[in-house]
Amino acid sequence: MNKKPEKQDVGRLIVEYQPRLKAFIRKNVANKEDADDILQDVFYQLVKTVDNTMNPIEQVAAWLYRVARNTIINKGIKKHEEELPVYRNDGSDDEMLNDFSKLMFDNNETSPSPETEYLRSLVWVELENALSELPPEQREVFELTELDGLSVKEISQTTGVPVNTLLSRKHYAVKHLRKRLSGLYADILYS
Repeated sequence: MNKKPEKQDVGRLIVEYQPRLKAFIRKNVANKEDADDILQDVFYQLVKTVDNTMNPIEQVAAWLYRVARNTIINKGIKKHEEELPVYRNDGSDDEMLNDFSKLMFDNNETSPSPETEYLRSLVWVELENALSELPPEQREVFELTELDGLSVKEISQTTGVPVNTLLSRKHYAVKHLRKRLSGLYADILYS
């Protein structure tokens, strides 16, 4: 016997997510009234989606934050443009890598927001994909220095590969990763 899928309890979802979502919107919108309007729009979209679909929303928190972010962008009422990192494709991609690094490794948050966790998972997946495209020597030196925290000198002593060779391999790995992840960086900022 086929069981009809249960509708999600919208009231419970609103009560559960309203405080955190409201705080997120207020951080990104200067005007309290605009923030309240956006929050109302987000929950309206939730009700409409739950009522009009047979399948429940699987990752409710990520869905709500994505709708909130898109609503803020669509209404064109961001707090201050300078508060958001600006993507420049002028070769100075160190800021991009620093932003990704902070996102992925910043453990100062006691409980990261669902949006942060979602973004972290996206970045990890893309980083793994980009690393898998590298030649093994480049991937190894990048992972040992950046993920395992070893110095190039330590790797050289262990493997017998000259420091300059390791630095060259890492340079090419970083160059590839910058190019490969720049699209994701722009998508995160502008989508």
